[in-house]
Amino acid sequence: MAMTRSSAVHSQAISYSDAQDGRGAQWRLLMLALISSIMVLAQVLMAQARPESLAPLAEQVSPAVVNITTTTVIEGRSGPQGIVPEGSPFEDFFREFQDRNRGNGENGDAPRPRRSSALGSGFVISEDGYIVTNNHVIEEADEIEIEFFPGDGQPAEPLPAKVVGTDPTTDIALLKVEAPMPLKFVTFGDSDTARVGDWVVAMGNPLGQGFSVSAGIVSARNRELSGSYDDYIQTDAAINRGNSGGPLFNMDGDVVGVNTAILSPNGGSIGIGFSMASNVVSKVVTQLKDFGETRRGWLGVRIQDVTDDVAEAMGLDAAKGALVTDVPDGPAKDAGMLSGDVILSFDGTEVEDTRGLVRTVGNTEVGKTVRVVVYREGKTETLKVTLGRREDAERQASGPGDKKEAPEQTEKQLLGLSVGVLTDDLRGELNVPAGTNGLVIMSVDETSEAWEKGLRAGDVITEAGQQKVAGIADLEARIDEAKEAGRKSLLLLVRRSGEPRFVALNLTE
Repeated sequence: MAMTRSSAVHSQAISYSDAQDGRGAQWRLLMLALISSIMVLAQVLMAQARPESLAPLAEQVSPAVVNITTTTVIEGRSGPQGIVPEGSPFEDFFREFQDRNRGNGENGDAPRPRRSSALGSGFVISEDGYIVTNNHVIEEADEIEIEFFPGDGQPAEPLPAKVVGTDPTTDIALLKVEAPMPLKFVTFGDSDTARVGDWVVAMGNPLGQGFSVSAGIVSARNRELSGSYDDYIQTDAAINRGNSGGPLFNMDGDVVGVNTAILSPNGGSIGIGFSMASNVVSKVVTQLKDFGETRRGWLGVRIQDVTDDVAEAMGLDAAKGALVTDVPDGPAKDAGMLSGDVILSFDGTEVEDTRGLVRTVGNTEVGKTVRVVVYREGKTETLKVTLGRREDAERQASGPGDKKEAPEQTEKQLLGLSVGVLTDDLRGELNVPAGTNGLVIMSVDETSEAWEKGLRAGDVITEAGQQKVAGIADLEARIDEAKEAGRKSLLLLVRRSGEPRFVALNLTE
């Protein structure tokens, strides 16, 4: 009986194990099926993320895109300028030909003025007729006409536009039309969310061909072309002449950029176009609408980037921030900022470089009191600065005087430089303000680091190691102090035509 019971128990155990294996296999098959379904669903969603056609998006936003035609009256000329070179033997022949077709300016018959036309693009941002375009599209125009996308509810005829305000710095202009009906418009999106590789659509009036759509991707971000406030989105969406001022849309139909420029050897699109980021444009447009002009914050300092050697010479942990080279009369000087300070933080925003600081200050409200954290003599200090207005400061600023050649004399050879004391005669020759003390660079060894870093004869050294220098002994003392402190380089404050900058020179050469 025991043997029989044992066999029965063993048989039941085998049956139970088989049942477990069966359920495990079914569970594995179920999991595989679920994973396969998820993968198929993900592929479907990815396919849906990239639409087969951009037609729905184009239909959605195109009514807000406009063509812009400008007319400028150009005064007539009395000679054949622009046809043949001046002094050419054919000059008299072409002058006679022109005189037969228009007044030649003689006997009171003045040359006739002529009208010149140009084309561009823009987009409507409000139903009451505000339109954004590039400043260079409408600059110096006598007449501006806006042509709307054809369709129901749109003005059938071109409408005249007036200029509300312009900002040459970012190449943005705001126009206004009086339409008989509410206009269809588009809104600005957040350009900071645009990623390299995202799909974008450009619309406008390329080469005068009328309303046209092109598509591409964001090729790069934060491109800088020429200005302090540049923040361009680079795209390979086709942009040609006439597209200027037109919108760059994301796939949600929001404007993330204003098409402004192209990089091309022949004037046509080669897939390198630039659109000013919407987060820059929207702030400018708001100010133009409210004030008719821009009102940017002004700190009142001259600055340069902190390089690795400058950071080492100053004892900074990292090469970041904005190094103050000069503090003229203005908000920063009133707050106690000094030449040689490194601005680390502005109004709670960490400063990475000069470009970032300029943009942050410019976007800050005029008259606002902000906290500025600076690095000074090995420690940080917090200053409270009440910002002025940059545009007012620029109008009052005067340009530097012309640089004069340095006299040919040498006093001392140091750090690859021949330096001499700044005398009254040298101040006059170099156009250096009275009361300025320092050392004049007489010549620079062209094989030295000083030459590579741009120092030239006629430059004036006013500080070394962030201390004033009035004579050669002062510079030699600063060099010795830096070497004794284990510094590898010495920081010089150098002025050229009144413009200051810091240069760090290696002490081991």
